[in-house]
Order: sequence, then C-alpha cells, then structure tokens
Amino acid sequence: MDLRAMKIAVYTGTFNPLHIGHLAIMEYLTQDRDFGMVYLVVSPQSPFKEFMKVETGVERYRNAVEAVERHPGLKVRVDDIELGMPAPQYTVRTLDALKAREPENEFTLIMGADNLADIRKWKDYRRILCRYGVAVYPRKGYDMVSAREGLMKECERDTAAQEGTGGKPYRILLMEDAPTVDISSTEIREGIAAGRDMSSYMM
Repeated sequence: MDLRAMKIAVYTGTFNPLHIGHLAIMEYLTQDRDFGMVYLVVSPQSPFKEFMKVETGVERYRNAVEAVERHPGLKVRVDDIELGMPAPQYTVRTLDALKAREPENEFTLIMGADNLADIRKWKDYRRILCRYGVAVYPRKGYDMVSAREGLMKECERDTAAQEGTGGKPYRILLMEDAPTVDISSTEIREGIAAGRDMSSYMM
C-alpha cells in the first residue's frame, strides 16, 4: 500500500497493553473519519510516566505488531520511530520526524480528552496545535468541549505573539461520536496481576 500523500492519524502511547478501547478508536478513525491510515507509535517512555522502563519499549512494539496482525482489516501501521529517538520522546519531536520522513503526508495527532485538558504541560504544545492539529476522543470525567473553548480563547488572545506558531489558529477536532470503552491498560495489568482473566479486553 502506498503510504504517501495521505491523511495520517498519529496515535502515540505506551500501549501497555493494547486493548479493545484502542482497537475501537483505530477502526473509527479509518472507517468513520477521513484518515487513510493510523500510525500507532509505540513510545519507549512517556515524559509523564518516568516509572516505566525504557527497555520494555521494544517488547511493547513487538506485542503491538502481533496485536495488529490479529486484525488484518485494520488500516494501521505500528511505527517504531520513537524507539530510535533520544529521550525524552516529546510528541512534537515525533511529529516533526514523521513529517521529515514523509513530507507529502498530512499528520494529525490523536488524543483523549484527558490529554487535551493537560496539553499545556506538553512541550511546544502551541506548535502541535497550530502545525499538526489534534483530533480528540471522549474520556469519562473530562469535558473536552470546555477544554477546547479555553484553548481557542487562548489562541485568539496570544497565539500570534508566540514563537513558532506563525499566528495560525489552533486546530482541535472534537470527535464526540467516537466510541468509548470503559477499560484502561492499567486496569488490565492490575487484573492480570491479581490472577483474573483479562483476555476479553485484549486486542
């Protein structure tokens, strides 16, 4: 498949492990939205999860490849680009590296409403929002509409003065009809550690 000149959804995370919630989002992005492909970028270590061992990144990448292969109809590419990047693996650097590798493609970052609420903590978040844009899916307990409104007001007020944005508006797409699955990777790991069968939640 030709992966050039496409609209790509960049879905980053530690994915420890991949589960049916991730699967539902990836199917939605290519079936109900106009993304030609999802790049599932496995992070060796999130800047916000310093407890995670970097060495597990290769193992999680291999597990992700195997999980995606169990769903042959998925338009998903498991990407190891962050595994070769120096720490910390800031998302803005990943997006820049993808754009440098594939300049003809259009990249949009995929995130949950929880990350949108905290995006001001991210490195160069203004440039992420201006240059690449984000597509946001719902997460229980987070008001993504209010989060977007606050960011857009910020953009109108001072984005033009911020270095690296070029005065461009933030691009924040709310995918309010995206599927929600009430399970997390943490809950799955805890269930497995407690001896419960969590296979029905695994991707």
